Amino acid sequence: MYKALIDSHSFITAWHNDRLVGLGNALSDGHLVVYYPHLIVHPDYQCNGIGKMILDKFQEKYGNFHQQMLVADGKAIEFYAKCGFEQAGQTKSMWIYKGNDH
Repeated sequence: MYKALIDSHSFITAWHNDRLVGLGNALSDGHLVVYYPHLIVHPDYQCNGIGKMILDKFQEKYGNFHQQMLVADGKAIEFYAKCGFEQAGQTKSMWIYKGNDH
C-alpha cells in the first residue's frame, strides 16, 4: 500500500502530534479527471472533521476538474454525500476485486 500511496498524483496526511490519524490519495490525469481511491481516518479520530479537511484540501487542487470520482459503500456513502458527492446518473460501480472485505 505504501508504494501505491506514494506514487499517487496527490497524497495528504493528517497528524495528531506524532501520530498519523488520517490519509487520502488521488489519481489523476492532472487536467480533467481525478479519482479518490482512499480516504482513511483512524477510528479514534473519526467525526472530528479530519476526513472533510482532507477532501477540502483535494478541492483546492481538483475543485475545477470536469470529473471527480470515487467508490463508496457502507457508512462512507452518507459521509461523501454530506461533502457534496452524489450518485453519477444511472451508473453502477463495477470491479474485479481481489479482496475479501466486502
